[in-house]
Amino acid sequence: MLWGGLSNGLMQLMAAIFGLVLLRYLTPDDYGKVAMLTIFSAIACALQESGFIAALCNRREPTHEEYNAVFWFNLLVSASLYIILWFCAPLIARFYGIPELIPLARVLFLSFFFSGLGTVQRAYLFGHLMVRQTSICSLTAMLLSGIIGVTMAMNGFAYWAIVTQAVCFVLITQLMAWYFSSWRPTLNFDLTPAWKMFGFSSKLMLTNIVNICNLHAFSVLLGKFFGDHTAGIYSTARKWDDMASSTINGMVTSVAQPTLAQVNDEIGRYRQVFRKMLRFVCFVSFPAMLGLGLVAQEFILLAGGEKWRESGLLLSLLCLHGAFVPITTLYSNLTISRGRSGVNMGCTIAQCLAVWVGLILLYPYGLLPMVIYFVALNIAWLAIWQWFAWRLTGLTFMEALKDILPFLVFTLAVLTLTWWLTKGIENLWLLLISRILIAAILYAGIMWVSGAKIMREAIHYIFNRKL
Repeated sequence: MLWGGLSNGLMQLMAAIFGLVLLRYLTPDDYGKVAMLTIFSAIACALQESGFIAALCNRREPTHEEYNAVFWFNLLVSASLYIILWFCAPLIARFYGIPELIPLARVLFLSFFFSGLGTVQRAYLFGHLMVRQTSICSLTAMLLSGIIGVTMAMNGFAYWAIVTQAVCFVLITQLMAWYFSSWRPTLNFDLTPAWKMFGFSSKLMLTNIVNICNLHAFSVLLGKFFGDHTAGIYSTARKWDDMASSTINGMVTSVAQPTLAQVNDEIGRYRQVFRKMLRFVCFVSFPAMLGLGLVAQEFILLAGGEKWRESGLLLSLLCLHGAFVPITTLYSNLTISRGRSGVNMGCTIAQCLAVWVGLILLYPYGLLPMVIYFVALNIAWLAIWQWFAWRLTGLTFMEALKDILPFLVFTLAVLTLTWWLTKGIENLWLLLISRILIAAILYAGIMWVSGAKIMREAIHYIFNRKL
């Protein structure tokens, strides 16, 4: 988790720096055009990956034949999907009524084709818990692609800067994964081993697709009914929320499933490991995400100027959702590590349907009610995930509350006090810095005085000494 946290923290820091520069040079319309296309490339990426990374990880000792079958399957699917979507680009542009999307889509869709070239290499790194190497891949890709994107934006390439950055990030990531992975494909086109895993992986694939539809519902609906400007305002707020929550979420996704799979045969120890992960995630996620929500308006105005003011309120609301995303991810990994990909799929599909139905019914009332509904539903859905966790592991609702509520209550108390102490400050820079410093000091102090075990263990691990 330390490597996962450091990697995602540094990666999101670099993304934030590059993102701040892009906000100055690009407009909501630029971001909106790219946001409209994201769902198509994301679904295509999920189809070509087909859940095989998790499927390979769940096997005790994957063979060369299994890796090889997955490699050629992914390559075949990604190439086929790119050809299909290349010809579908005019239809997508016609759906949104924006002709510029045709060449933009054909370039952006290269990202999932390149992703298919490195799926097995990423699965190898993931399954062997090579988090340090995975971190280097991501950090290198973020640095180089960010430099390319910013350079293009400063030279007037507008939305092309975002698309080029996205494609370069994927390509560099795959090249780095090839460098660190010792596995190499052979010219053996037997896809039978991949087909044997498809029963498990296909449920994960469908779950990933449903998750993507859930996450990108706004991009489609806003682009269709409100235009690229509104889609850009929302996508920018969502981007900063995702960047922040990904720092914590990356810790979970990099180690949760492989670690839980290793203690799958000892249900008592399994619950202990899961609860410790849950406490750590809450300890980090609540202050980080809800704290960002507290300073969202000041941050957006200072970063992008008045043209992005509408994104500030949306970011504050979305941070409520982002605070619970890593917890949902942890519960999802619980079902997968227990071999119940069908449960994970069913729960995710039901959640996605609830999101889409609600958003379609609410869109005549405007963007704000849609965002409030989306946030409230995703938080409330944790109760469904907890019910499945109880069925699969015996983890009770009260045990989960004991791990979650203390960190949530302390965080809300700290942020309320911070808001009250700083509400009279008018200078945006002073307000932003004051709120961050006061909240951080108060939270760390309360955790220390209350004797939070997870904090002492984390500090002890980092500094390797008794506290």
